[in-house]
Amino acid sequence: MIEPVAFGYNDQTAVNNYFQQKVSFTDVDLQQKALGEFNGMVALLREKGIKVLVVKDTPVPHTPDSIFPNNWISFHEGGQVVLYPMFAENRRKERRNDILQLIEEQGSVINNVDDFTFWEEQNQFLEGTGSMIFDRVNKIAYAALSERTDKSLFLQFCSAFDLKPVCFSANQSVKGMRLPVYHTNVMMTVADRYAVICLDAIDDADEYNLVVESLEKTGKDIIPISELQMNCFAGNMLQVENNEGTRFLVLSRKAYEALSPKQLDQLSSYNELIVVPIPTIERVGGGSVRCMMAEIY
Repeated sequence: MIEPVAFGYNDQTAVNNYFQQKVSFTDVDLQQKALGEFNGMVALLREKGIKVLVVKDTPVPHTPDSIFPNNWISFHEGGQVVLYPMFAENRRKERRNDILQLIEEQGSVINNVDDFTFWEEQNQFLEGTGSMIFDRVNKIAYAALSERTDKSLFLQFCSAFDLKPVCFSANQSVKGMRLPVYHTNVMMTVADRYAVICLDAIDDADEYNLVVESLEKTGKDIIPISELQMNCFAGNMLQVENNEGTRFLVLSRKAYEALSPKQLDQLSSYNELIVVPIPTIERVGGGSVRCMMAEIY
């Protein structure tokens, strides 16, 4: 997790992230609020025995979205690391080799780094576990295509990592128009035995059926959420594991309050919920708890 030093509204990502909202706070107040929410989340995770490696961002270069590291890096079996091409130019500055060195110093093995960032020169983007949802056990990757998730690049990634690709279009209503959801991970979460997904975002019937059939074939209990719940980040969750092997589902307070008692009962039947209040980060950054965690797998 990346501790922010200058969190703020990013105009470059707001062009296709319709979750972002401007606020009237000063830059200093905004940073203080975001830092408080970040530290509170880290504390909640550590209370449950979840190992969290916190790396502080640097003031220069200015990276207002550095709090969301899962878009530029992912970790895989066998010490494999992938670096990704990013849509916004100021987000490309988030990539830091010193973070990989620190991860190795903490005991994780990195055997190989696959660098896909050169695709930025071709204006083709694939933003890590924002663009792709991995079902690692069943070797499947789900992706909602958008300006930030290029289909050909996604298929190339799946071929390289021996993953079955499941791609589709996911939309949200913005001022009377149906526009692409900027990242798959705001509309979909895949855990060990269940999946949370905004099926209402998949307008095409064939693609709808494709996604549902893939989830059902892999034995997932499908927990559908509405578009309104998606807009409250109820799809932006991550299942994590502590040092004893106990699994938890991390979600924001806003997402928790948007879910129905039945949905919460379903989720709680599988794992304990860790509910994190991060209203400033969600409102200004347009991302939630899942975006804040780059899981070392």
